[in-house]
Amino acid sequence: MIKFIDLFAGMGGTRCGFELAAKELGVETACVFTSEIKPHAIKSLLQNHPGEKIHGDITQINANTIPDFDFLLGGFPCQAFSTAGKRWGFADTRGTLFFEIERILKEKHPAGFLLENVEGLTNHDNGNTLRVILTHLTDLGYKVNYRVLNSKYFGVPQERKRIYIVGARNETVSLTGFKYSKALIKDILQANQPVSESPFVKRLLNKFTLEQLYGKAIKDKRGGIDNIHSWDIELRGHVSAEQTMLLNSLLKERRKKIWAKQIGIDWMDGMPLTTKQISTFFKADNLQALLDDLATKGYLKLEHPKRKIVKDNGNGTSTSQRVYDETKPKGYNIVAGKLSFEVSKVLNPNGIAPTLVATDMQKLYVPDTGGIRKFTLREGLRLFGYPEEYKLNLNENEAFDLLGNTVVVPVIKAISQRLIEQHLDNTLK
Repeated sequence: MIKFIDLFAGMGGTRCGFELAAKELGVETACVFTSEIKPHAIKSLLQNHPGEKIHGDITQINANTIPDFDFLLGGFPCQAFSTAGKRWGFADTRGTLFFEIERILKEKHPAGFLLENVEGLTNHDNGNTLRVILTHLTDLGYKVNYRVLNSKYFGVPQERKRIYIVGARNETVSLTGFKYSKALIKDILQANQPVSESPFVKRLLNKFTLEQLYGKAIKDKRGGIDNIHSWDIELRGHVSAEQTMLLNSLLKERRKKIWAKQIGIDWMDGMPLTTKQISTFFKADNLQALLDDLATKGYLKLEHPKRKIVKDNGNGTSTSQRVYDETKPKGYNIVAGKLSFEVSKVLNPNGIAPTLVATDMQKLYVPDTGGIRKFTLREGLRLFGYPEEYKLNLNENEAFDLLGNTVVVPVIKAISQRLIEQHLDNTLK
Protein backbone atom coordinates (compact mmCIF):
# COMPACT_ATOMS: atom_id res chain seq x y z
CA MET A 1 0.00 0.00 0.00
CA ILE A 2 1.15 3.52 -0.83
CA LYS A 3 0.44 6.18 1.78
CA PHE A 4 0.31 9.87 0.90
CA ILE A 5 -0.60 13.24 2.36
CA ASP A 6 -2.50 16.04 0.60
CA LEU A 7 -1.50 19.60 1.52
CA PHE A 8 -3.37 22.74 0.38
CA ALA A 9 -5.86 20.17 -0.82
CA GLY A 10 -8.46 22.50 -2.31
CA MET A 11 -11.35 20.44 -3.65
CA GLY A 12 -9.16 17.33 -3.85
CA GLY A 13 -8.03 17.30 -7.48
CA THR A 14 -4.42 16.31 -6.82
CA ARG A 15 -5.51 13.45 -4.62
CA CYS A 16 -8.06 12.40 -7.23
CA GLY A 17 -5.43 12.22 -9.98
CA PHE A 18 -3.00 10.33 -7.75
CA GLU A 19 -5.63 7.79 -6.69
CA LEU A 20 -6.80 7.25 -10.28
CA ALA A 21 -3.20 6.57 -11.34
CA ALA A 22 -2.69 4.07 -8.52
CA LYS A 23 -5.99 2.33 -9.25
CA GLU A 24 -5.04 1.90 -12.90
CA LEU A 25 -1.76 0.37 -11.80
CA GLY A 26 -3.55 -1.97 -9.37
CA VAL A 27 -2.02 -0.31 -6.32
CA GLU A 28 -3.85 0.37 -3.07
CA THR A 29 -3.50 3.83 -1.56
CA ALA A 30 -4.36 5.55 1.69
CA CYS A 31 -4.50 9.28 2.32
CA VAL A 32 -3.21 9.54 5.89
CA PHE A 33 -3.36 13.33 6.28
CA THR A 34 -5.20 16.19 4.54
CA SER A 35 -4.78 19.91 5.17
CA GLU A 36 -7.08 22.68 3.91
CA ILE A 37 -8.44 25.89 5.44
CA LYS A 38 -11.13 27.13 3.01
CA PRO A 39 -14.54 26.14 4.45
CA HIS A 40 -16.27 25.30 1.16
CA ALA A 41 -13.22 23.35 -0.02
CA ILE A 42 -13.50 21.29 3.14
CA LYS A 43 -17.19 20.72 2.36
CA SER A 44 -16.31 19.30 -1.06
CA LEU A 45 -13.56 17.11 0.39
CA LEU A 46 -15.96 15.61 2.91
CA GLN A 47 -18.58 15.02 0.21
CA ASN A 48 -16.08 12.86 -1.66
CA HIS A 49 -14.30 11.41 1.37
CA PRO A 50 -16.93 11.23 4.11
CA GLY A 51 -15.79 10.61 7.63
CA GLU A 52 -12.20 11.73 7.10
CA LYS A 53 -10.57 14.34 9.30
CA ILE A 54 -9.48 17.49 7.48
CA HIS A 55 -6.70 19.28 9.32
CA GLY A 56 -6.54 23.07 9.20
CA ASP A 57 -3.69 25.55 8.94
CA ILE A 58 -0.55 23.59 8.05
CA THR A 59 1.66 26.21 9.72
CA GLN A 60 0.13 25.14 13.04
CA ILE A 61 0.73 21.41 12.52
CA ASN A 62 3.76 19.79 14.14
CA ALA A 63 5.38 17.54 11.51
CA ASN A 64 5.95 14.88 14.19
CA THR A 65 2.19 14.41 14.49
CA ILE A 66 1.76 13.59 10.79
CA PRO A 67 1.67 9.82 10.15
CA ASP A 68 4.48 8.34 8.06
CA PHE A 69 3.80 8.46 4.33
CA ASP A 70 5.38 7.66 0.97
CA PHE A 71 4.41 10.74 -1.07
CA LEU A 72 3.60 14.37 -0.39
CA LEU A 73 1.11 16.03 -2.74
CA GLY A 74 0.79 19.79 -2.67
CA GLY A 75 -0.62 22.51 -4.87
CA PHE A 76 0.82 25.24 -2.68
CA PRO A 77 -0.92 28.63 -3.01
CA CYS A 78 -0.20 30.25 -6.34
CA GLN A 79 -1.46 33.82 -5.90
CA ALA A 80 1.95 35.03 -4.78
CA PHE A 81 3.45 34.05 -8.14
CA SER A 82 0.46 34.49 -10.47
CA THR A 83 0.18 37.17 -13.15
CA ALA A 84 -3.39 37.59 -11.92
CA GLY A 85 -2.07 38.81 -8.55
CA LYS A 86 0.60 41.26 -7.38
CA ARG A 87 3.39 38.64 -7.79
CA TRP A 88 5.13 39.38 -4.49
CA GLY A 89 6.38 35.80 -4.20
CA PHE A 90 8.18 35.03 -0.97
CA ALA A 91 7.38 38.55 0.27
CA ASP A 92 3.74 37.39 0.35
CA THR A 93 2.80 35.17 3.30
CA ARG A 94 1.19 32.75 0.83
CA GLY A 95 4.54 32.45 -0.96
CA THR A 96 6.27 31.33 2.21
CA LEU A 97 3.97 28.30 2.46
CA PHE A 98 6.43 26.43 0.24
CA PHE A 99 8.70 26.28 3.27
CA GLU A 100 6.00 24.35 5.13
CA ILE A 101 6.38 21.67 2.46
CA GLU A 102 10.15 21.74 2.93
CA ARG A 103 9.71 21.48 6.71
CA ILE A 104 7.55 18.37 6.44
CA LEU A 105 9.76 16.70 3.83
CA LYS A 106 12.79 17.28 6.02
CA GLU A 107 11.09 15.76 9.05
CA LYS A 108 9.36 12.79 7.40
CA HIS A 109 11.76 11.76 4.57
CA PRO A 110 9.11 10.32 2.19
CA ALA A 111 9.95 8.56 -1.07
CA GLY A 112 8.87 11.51 -3.16
CA PHE A 113 6.55 14.42 -3.85
CA LEU A 114 4.42 16.07 -6.52
CA LEU A 115 3.89 19.84 -6.45
CA GLU A 116 1.85 22.07 -8.76
CA ASN A 117 1.83 25.82 -9.29
CA VAL A 118 1.13 28.53 -11.86
CA GLU A 119 3.33 28.95 -14.91
CA GLY A 120 4.36 32.37 -13.57
CA LEU A 121 6.52 30.66 -10.96
CA THR A 122 9.06 29.91 -13.72
CA ASN A 123 9.93 33.56 -14.29
CA HIS A 124 8.99 35.14 -10.98
CA ASP A 125 11.82 37.37 -9.73
CA ASN A 126 13.75 36.57 -12.94
CA GLY A 127 13.65 32.86 -12.12
CA ASN A 128 15.17 33.27 -8.67
CA THR A 129 12.08 32.06 -6.79
CA LEU A 130 12.05 28.77 -8.70
CA ARG A 131 15.80 28.37 -8.24
CA VAL A 132 15.37 28.74 -4.48
CA ILE A 133 12.61 26.12 -4.44
CA LEU A 134 14.57 23.63 -6.54
CA THR A 135 17.74 24.14 -4.51
CA HIS A 136 15.94 23.57 -1.21
CA LEU A 137 14.31 20.39 -2.53
CA THR A 138 17.58 19.08 -3.97
CA ASP A 139 19.38 19.79 -0.70
CA LEU A 140 16.91 17.44 1.01
CA GLY A 141 18.34 14.60 -1.06
CA TYR A 142 15.75 14.37 -3.85
CA LYS A 143 16.27 13.97 -7.57
CA VAL A 144 14.11 16.91 -8.69
CA ASN A 145 12.56 17.59 -12.06
CA TYR A 146 10.06 20.19 -13.27
CA ARG A 147 8.20 21.10 -16.43
CA VAL A 148 5.38 23.34 -17.60
CA LEU A 149 2.60 21.20 -19.10
CA ASN A 150 -0.54 22.33 -20.92
CA SER A 151 -3.78 20.59 -20.02
CA LYS A 152 -5.11 20.84 -23.58
CA TYR A 153 -2.84 17.90 -24.48
CA PHE A 154 -4.25 15.72 -21.71
CA GLY A 155 -7.81 15.25 -22.93
CA VAL A 156 -9.50 18.35 -21.48
CA PRO A 157 -10.69 21.28 -23.64
CA GLN A 158 -8.88 23.99 -21.74
CA GLU A 159 -5.68 25.95 -22.35
CA ARG A 160 -4.06 25.75 -18.92
CA LYS A 161 -0.31 25.82 -18.42
CA ARG A 162 1.00 24.86 -15.01
CA ILE A 163 4.39 23.97 -13.60
CA TYR A 164 4.75 20.52 -12.05
CA ILE A 165 7.66 19.74 -9.75
CA VAL A 166 8.42 16.12 -8.88
CA GLY A 167 11.02 14.58 -6.66
CA ALA A 168 12.13 11.04 -5.85
CA ARG A 169 14.88 9.58 -3.72
CA ASN A 170 16.49 7.21 -6.20
CA GLU A 171 16.20 8.61 -9.72
CA THR A 172 14.72 11.49 -11.69
CA VAL A 173 11.12 11.14 -12.80
CA SER A 174 10.72 11.99 -16.49
CA LEU A 175 8.20 14.67 -17.45
CA THR A 176 8.43 14.23 -21.22
CA GLY A 177 6.97 11.81 -23.73
CA PHE A 178 3.44 11.67 -22.37
CA LYS A 179 0.74 10.19 -24.57
CA TYR A 180 -1.25 13.21 -25.65
CA SER A 181 -4.98 13.42 -26.34
CA LYS A 182 -7.28 16.31 -27.18
CA ALA A 183 -10.91 17.28 -26.58
CA LEU A 184 -13.26 20.09 -27.62
CA ILE A 185 -15.82 22.07 -25.66
CA LYS A 186 -18.65 20.16 -27.36
CA ASP A 187 -17.27 16.92 -25.94
CA ILE A 188 -18.04 17.98 -22.36
CA LEU A 189 -21.38 19.77 -22.79
CA GLN A 190 -24.66 18.56 -21.35
CA ALA A 191 -27.44 18.83 -23.93
CA ASN A 192 -30.75 20.66 -23.64
CA GLN A 193 -30.01 22.70 -20.54
CA PRO A 194 -32.08 25.86 -19.79
CA VAL A 195 -30.77 28.85 -21.74
CA SER A 196 -30.63 32.43 -20.49
CA GLU A 197 -33.58 34.70 -21.26
CA SER A 198 -32.07 37.82 -19.71
CA PRO A 199 -32.40 41.21 -21.47
CA PHE A 200 -28.62 41.30 -21.99
CA VAL A 201 -28.55 37.90 -23.70
CA LYS A 202 -31.61 38.76 -25.79
CA ARG A 203 -29.87 41.93 -26.96
CA LEU A 204 -26.77 39.93 -27.92
CA LEU A 205 -28.82 37.43 -29.92
CA ASN A 206 -30.80 40.23 -31.59
CA LYS A 207 -27.57 41.77 -32.89
CA PHE A 208 -25.59 38.62 -33.70
CA THR A 209 -26.31 35.09 -34.84
CA LEU A 210 -25.30 32.32 -32.47
CA GLU A 211 -22.38 31.34 -34.71
CA GLN A 212 -21.18 34.97 -34.84
CA LEU A 213 -20.91 34.92 -31.05
CA TYR A 214 -18.64 31.87 -30.95
CA GLY A 215 -15.30 32.81 -29.39
CA LYS A 216 -16.29 36.42 -28.80
CA ALA A 217 -15.44 38.29 -25.60
CA ILE A 218 -17.78 41.02 -24.39
CA LYS A 219 -15.83 43.89 -22.83
CA ASP A 220 -15.28 47.56 -23.61
CA LYS A 221 -11.63 48.22 -22.77
CA ARG A 222 -10.13 45.99 -25.45
CA GLY A 223 -10.60 45.83 -29.20
CA GLY A 224 -10.02 43.37 -32.02
CA ILE A 225 -12.22 41.19 -34.18
CA ASP A 226 -12.87 38.76 -31.30
CA ASN A 227 -14.36 41.44 -29.08
CA ILE A 228 -17.91 42.80 -28.78
CA HIS A 229 -18.43 46.15 -27.05
CA SER A 230 -21.46 47.49 -25.24
CA TRP A 231 -21.93 50.03 -28.04
CA ASP A 232 -22.01 47.25 -30.61
CA ILE A 233 -25.25 46.03 -29.03
CA GLU A 234 -26.37 49.55 -27.99
CA LEU A 235 -26.65 48.39 -24.39
CA ARG A 236 -26.93 51.90 -22.96
CA GLY A 237 -28.82 53.51 -25.81
CA HIS A 238 -28.49 54.33 -29.49
CA VAL A 239 -24.98 54.84 -30.91
CA SER A 240 -24.55 56.40 -34.35
CA ALA A 241 -22.08 55.10 -36.91
CA GLU A 242 -19.92 58.17 -36.27
CA GLN A 243 -19.97 57.59 -32.52
CA THR A 244 -19.01 53.96 -33.05
CA MET A 245 -15.97 55.09 -35.05
CA LEU A 246 -15.13 57.58 -32.30
CA LEU A 247 -15.34 54.96 -29.55
CA ASN A 248 -13.24 52.47 -31.52
CA SER A 249 -10.59 55.14 -32.16
CA LEU A 250 -10.51 56.24 -28.52
CA LEU A 251 -10.30 52.61 -27.41
CA LYS A 252 -6.94 52.24 -29.16
CA GLU A 253 -5.49 55.72 -28.68
CA ARG A 254 -6.00 55.84 -24.91
CA ARG A 255 -3.43 53.05 -24.48
CA LYS A 256 -0.56 54.87 -26.24
CA LYS A 257 2.34 55.96 -24.07
CA ILE A 258 2.70 59.28 -25.85
CA TRP A 259 -0.32 60.60 -23.93
CA ALA A 260 1.21 59.84 -20.53
CA LYS A 261 4.20 62.00 -21.41
CA GLN A 262 1.95 64.79 -22.65
CA ILE A 263 -0.32 64.61 -19.59
CA GLY A 264 2.60 64.32 -17.17
CA ILE A 265 1.79 61.01 -15.46
CA ASP A 266 3.31 57.52 -15.35
CA TRP A 267 1.83 55.54 -18.23
CA MET A 268 -1.25 53.50 -17.45
CA ASP A 269 -3.05 51.12 -19.77
CA GLY A 270 -5.95 53.36 -20.71
CA MET A 271 -5.82 57.08 -19.97
CA PRO A 272 -8.60 59.68 -20.16
CA LEU A 273 -8.06 62.06 -23.07
CA THR A 274 -9.34 65.62 -23.37
CA THR A 275 -11.50 66.81 -26.25
CA LYS A 276 -8.47 68.65 -27.66
CA GLN A 277 -6.34 65.49 -27.53
CA ILE A 278 -9.10 63.42 -29.13
CA SER A 279 -9.45 65.99 -31.91
CA THR A 280 -5.89 65.21 -33.03
CA PHE A 281 -6.88 61.73 -34.18
CA PHE A 282 -10.65 62.01 -34.72
CA LYS A 283 -11.96 64.86 -36.87
CA ALA A 284 -15.57 65.91 -36.39
CA ASP A 285 -17.17 69.35 -36.33
CA ASN A 286 -19.55 68.15 -33.62
CA LEU A 287 -16.95 66.25 -31.58
CA GLN A 288 -17.93 67.77 -28.24
CA ALA A 289 -21.60 66.92 -28.81
CA LEU A 290 -20.70 63.34 -29.72
CA LEU A 291 -18.60 62.98 -26.56
CA ASP A 292 -21.21 64.58 -24.30
CA ASP A 293 -23.91 62.26 -25.62
CA LEU A 294 -21.77 59.17 -25.08
CA ALA A 295 -20.89 60.31 -21.56
CA THR A 296 -24.55 60.98 -20.73
CA LYS A 297 -25.51 57.49 -21.87
CA GLY A 298 -22.66 55.91 -19.91
CA TYR A 299 -20.38 54.67 -22.67
CA LEU A 300 -17.72 57.19 -21.61
CA LYS A 301 -16.87 58.86 -18.32
CA LEU A 302 -15.26 62.24 -17.76
CA GLU A 303 -12.49 61.85 -15.20
CA HIS A 304 -9.09 63.05 -14.07
CA PRO A 305 -6.08 60.93 -15.03
CA LYS A 306 -4.57 58.84 -12.24
CA ARG A 307 -1.09 59.24 -10.85
CA LYS A 308 0.92 56.37 -9.49
CA ILE A 309 1.76 56.25 -5.77
CA VAL A 310 4.39 53.77 -4.55
CA LYS A 311 4.37 52.77 -0.89
CA ASP A 312 7.39 51.20 0.80
CA ASN A 313 6.21 48.29 2.95
CA GLY A 314 9.39 48.35 5.01
CA ASN A 315 10.22 44.69 4.38
CA GLY A 316 12.02 45.01 1.08
CA THR A 317 8.79 45.15 -0.90
CA SER A 318 6.61 47.96 -2.13
CA THR A 319 3.04 48.34 -3.35
CA SER A 320 1.62 50.81 -5.80
CA GLN A 321 -1.81 52.22 -6.44
CA ARG A 322 -3.45 54.78 -8.71
CA VAL A 323 -5.26 57.85 -7.41
CA TYR A 324 -7.00 60.60 -9.32
CA ASP A 325 -4.74 63.60 -9.95
CA GLU A 326 -7.06 66.59 -9.71
CA THR A 327 -4.30 68.94 -10.87
CA LYS A 328 -4.64 67.45 -14.36
CA PRO A 329 -7.54 68.26 -16.71
CA LYS A 330 -10.40 65.79 -17.01
CA GLY A 331 -10.64 63.60 -20.09
CA TYR A 332 -12.95 61.00 -21.61
CA ASN A 333 -12.34 57.35 -20.87
CA ILE A 334 -13.96 54.02 -21.65
CA VAL A 335 -16.17 52.92 -18.75
CA ALA A 336 -16.58 49.16 -18.65
CA GLY A 337 -13.70 46.70 -18.31
CA LYS A 338 -13.38 42.94 -18.15
CA LEU A 339 -16.21 41.10 -16.37
CA SER A 340 -18.39 44.23 -16.40
CA PHE A 341 -21.19 42.43 -18.18
CA GLU A 342 -23.34 39.39 -17.54
CA VAL A 343 -21.49 37.46 -20.26
CA SER A 344 -17.71 37.74 -20.53
CA LYS A 345 -17.25 35.30 -23.40
CA VAL A 346 -19.21 32.83 -25.51
CA LEU A 347 -17.12 29.72 -26.06
CA ASN A 348 -16.87 28.04 -29.44
CA PRO A 349 -18.08 24.43 -29.05
CA ASN A 350 -15.54 23.42 -31.70
CA GLY A 351 -12.68 25.01 -29.77
CA ILE A 352 -11.24 24.97 -26.28
CA ALA A 353 -11.63 27.23 -23.26
CA PRO A 354 -9.01 29.77 -22.20
CA THR A 355 -7.28 29.36 -18.86
CA LEU A 356 -10.15 29.52 -16.40
CA VAL A 357 -9.94 31.37 -13.11
CA ALA A 358 -12.48 31.72 -10.33
CA THR A 359 -13.41 35.29 -11.21
CA ASP A 360 -14.70 34.58 -14.70
CA MET A 361 -16.04 31.02 -14.63
CA GLN A 362 -19.59 32.16 -13.91
CA LYS A 363 -19.57 34.57 -16.85
CA LEU A 364 -18.45 32.14 -19.54
CA TYR A 365 -21.35 31.00 -21.71
CA VAL A 366 -21.86 28.13 -24.13
CA PRO A 367 -24.44 27.55 -26.90
CA ASP A 368 -27.43 25.29 -26.30
CA THR A 369 -30.70 24.75 -28.20
CA GLY A 370 -30.51 27.99 -30.16
CA GLY A 371 -29.47 30.15 -27.20
CA ILE A 372 -26.62 30.54 -24.73
CA ARG A 373 -26.22 29.66 -21.06
CA LYS A 374 -23.70 29.36 -18.25
CA PHE A 375 -21.61 26.27 -17.69
CA THR A 376 -23.24 23.69 -15.48
CA LEU A 377 -21.20 22.53 -12.49
CA ARG A 378 -20.84 19.10 -14.10
CA GLU A 379 -19.41 20.72 -17.23
CA GLY A 380 -17.08 22.70 -14.99
CA LEU A 381 -15.83 19.48 -13.43
CA ARG A 382 -15.33 17.96 -16.88
CA LEU A 383 -13.26 20.98 -17.94
CA PHE A 384 -10.74 19.95 -15.30
CA GLY A 385 -10.97 16.23 -16.00
CA TYR A 386 -12.78 15.12 -12.86
CA PRO A 387 -14.52 11.74 -13.09
CA GLU A 388 -18.30 11.72 -13.47
CA GLU A 389 -18.90 10.41 -9.97
CA TYR A 390 -17.03 13.30 -8.34
CA LYS A 391 -19.30 15.38 -6.11
CA LEU A 392 -19.47 19.17 -5.94
CA ASN A 393 -22.74 19.87 -4.15
CA LEU A 394 -22.16 23.53 -3.31
CA ASN A 395 -23.77 26.78 -4.33
CA GLU A 396 -22.65 28.20 -7.65
CA ASN A 397 -20.31 30.86 -6.19
CA GLU A 398 -18.50 28.39 -3.95
CA ALA A 399 -18.28 25.69 -6.61
CA PHE A 400 -16.87 27.92 -9.33
CA ASP A 401 -14.44 29.47 -6.87
CA LEU A 402 -13.00 26.01 -6.21
CA LEU A 403 -12.99 25.03 -9.89
CA GLY A 404 -11.14 28.19 -10.89
CA ASN A 405 -8.31 27.27 -8.53
CA THR A 406 -8.18 23.50 -8.95
CA VAL A 407 -5.68 21.28 -10.75
CA VAL A 408 -6.30 19.39 -13.99
CA VAL A 409 -6.85 15.81 -12.87
CA PRO A 410 -5.57 13.97 -16.01
CA VAL A 411 -2.23 15.81 -15.85
CA ILE A 412 -1.81 14.85 -12.20
CA LYS A 413 -2.77 11.28 -13.08
CA ALA A 414 -0.19 11.04 -15.89
CA ILE A 415 2.64 12.32 -13.69
CA SER A 416 1.54 10.21 -10.71
CA GLN A 417 1.65 7.04 -12.80
CA ARG A 418 5.34 7.62 -13.47
CA LEU A 419 6.05 8.53 -9.87
CA ILE A 420 4.28 5.40 -8.58
CA GLU A 421 5.76 3.06 -11.21
CA GLN A 422 9.27 4.22 -10.43
CA HIS A 423 8.63 3.82 -6.71
CA LEU A 424 7.39 0.26 -7.22
CA ASP A 425 10.39 -0.62 -9.39
CA ASN A 426 12.81 0.65 -6.75
CA THR A 427 10.92 -1.12 -3.96
CA LEU A 428 11.26 -4.44 -5.76
CA LYS A 429 14.99 -4.03 -6.44
